[in-house]
Amino acid sequence: MPKKRSLPVQERTHGVPSSVIRRALMGGFVLAVLLAVASLLAYLTRAESPASTHSSPIPKPTTQVTSPEATDGKREAVAAPPRTSDPITFAKAATKVLWTYDARSFSRAEHVGGLKRWMTSEKKYADWASVSDQVPSAVLWSRMHDNGQHAMAKVGEGHFPQAFKTALAQDPGAITEAYVYAVTVSGKQSIAWKGSGSGAESRSTTVAVQCRPDKSCALVGVLPSVAP
Repeated sequence: MPKKRSLPVQERTHGVPSSVIRRALMGGFVLAVLLAVASLLAYLTRAESPASTHSSPIPKPTTQVTSPEATDGKREAVAAPPRTSDPITFAKAATKVLWTYDARSFSRAEHVGGLKRWMTSEKKYADWASVSDQVPSAVLWSRMHDNGQHAMAKVGEGHFPQAFKTALAQDPGAITEAYVYAVTVSGKQSIAWKGSGSGAESRSTTVAVQCRPDKSCALVGVLPSVAP
């Protein structure tokens, strides 16, 4: 199987606003919708610091406890989400699991089930379709299994996109309802398969995470395009 067709995930980003954006707009939320060139940083003037309404809207990291990747010595298809209130820390962890899979040992259903644990429980904001779209189809997963295909990810830098920070600075209080943050993460994905086949590529993605003051962060969705 060709190196870069193994995870057709990235190639499914369509040049139209995601359901996250539509839901937010329909809910009357003040979002920074930048459907420009890369077709979007659309996102949230809707997120704000869990700390206060008048201080800096970008939250300060707090102590986080990262959940182990295995329970009772048993490997899991997808690592458990970390317990943290820092959007960037959570976004980097979420991106790592989005870029990691093992079709040799786990079924697509097990992988999808693992990803669901990362999602926000607030249906009003959750865009599960944009996350499940990151997973290869059942047919392709079956071929990947036969080919012994698996991928690992090394996450590097994560930051709030400039458009998001600008929107936040213009209206810092608009975020205190949804507490959703846009975060762009970059790193590298390494893919391997039977017969010593392997390949690696640099990747970037922009995810939306929800970090309410009284809860650990959770995944909201994946934006159709990378926001710088």
